[in-house]
Amino acid sequence: MGKEEDIKEDIKAVRDGGETTYQMEPFLIEEGSRHRGALTDMAVELAQKAAGFRRSLPESLVASLADLVRAMNCYYSNLIEGHDTHPVDIERALKNDYSKDPRKRDLQLEAKAHIAVQEWIDAGGLKNRAATVEGIREIHGRFCERLPDDLLWVEDPKTKEKVRVVPGELRHRDVTVGRHVAVSPGAVPRFLSRFEEVYDHLNRTDAILGAPAAHHRLAWIHPFLDGNGRVARLMSHAMLLETLDTGGIWSVARGLARKVDEYKRHLADCDSPRRNDLDGRGSLSEEALARFASFFLSMCIDQVQFMEGLMQPDKLRTRILLWAEEEIRLGALPAKAGNILEVVLYRGELPRGDAAAALGATDRHARRIVSALIERGVLKSDGARAPLRLVFPAALVSRWMPGLFPEKMGAM
Repeated sequence: MGKEEDIKEDIKAVRDGGETTYQMEPFLIEEGSRHRGALTDMAVELAQKAAGFRRSLPESLVASLADLVRAMNCYYSNLIEGHDTHPVDIERALKNDYSKDPRKRDLQLEAKAHIAVQEWIDAGGLKNRAATVEGIREIHGRFCERLPDDLLWVEDPKTKEKVRVVPGELRHRDVTVGRHVAVSPGAVPRFLSRFEEVYDHLNRTDAILGAPAAHHRLAWIHPFLDGNGRVARLMSHAMLLETLDTGGIWSVARGLARKVDEYKRHLADCDSPRRNDLDGRGSLSEEALARFASFFLSMCIDQVQFMEGLMQPDKLRTRILLWAEEEIRLGALPAKAGNILEVVLYRGELPRGDAAAALGATDRHARRIVSALIERGVLKSDGARAPLRLVFPAALVSRWMPGLFPEKMGAM
């Protein structure tokens, strides 16, 4: 009973400044806006490019690429937060291989948490809920509950008091982010309710245009003590996944991280009040929101084109087979290993029983080659009888997928 009464007292103590949700208007770039035409053109271009890229890949390669993109998204989202975790260390964490250095181990666990949440999103865990209060809280809860305790504490910049972040819990304290004073904690639930009311049921064009707007408005509300930027990026990923049926094979996070100063400048500009009679009809600047939407959509288009370029069949095949030839010459792979990889690339996947025929070899020899490729982490199957499919290991990304990560980790 004592604990319940403490909770009730905490709830009573939450300050509500009485802010109205009009302070967050405009929520969307409306039909009549002078900015709408150009942004609609970008939305159509993004939809066409995303659909074309998805259709160009066999489903098995979509699954393999989505695995890699989750690690990429995690790496770049961490980088935006100032946490530089090497992709190889991220891959090791997924195999429960952690650094002995406590700080590096914590960052590996953070990366593993991000990937787990995005995998859940990619599997449809947030279907029809990406912009709901329940969905947003679940993203935060699922991520934070996987974090080590050391990463669940934030320091009040004024009092220097250490405060624990509770997974999925809306903040009970006032916060200031840069020059932006977020709404009072008591106002957060009604602002989130209005957020859901606007962004949860949009037509396709408005949903694409609404993704960058929702991204900023969620950060503006700042519903949690910590983790708001990451939640906003995961929510945006979920919104685009559903609206564009992306298959999770590209991510805006890479584009945002590569232009992180511009990204943060745009977010700060969107906090600006309406400037004049030509700047929309809301409390906040429509022009700043439109500029951010243009920037965000251009990053999406850029990332679709970048990933499409990496996955061009002839070029990808050449890069992978050159690697295989080198490994064979070094004695690290058996002869004809490249033949198996070539067949998998051509077909998208290869039933284990077809490996011998594809090689023109005995079953025993084929099994030896397949085992060697699985051991090197470049082939996998989802079960003993499941077909073989390609894997993009972090250690080989610079060879197979040049430019996906910075050549020198930590440098953009």
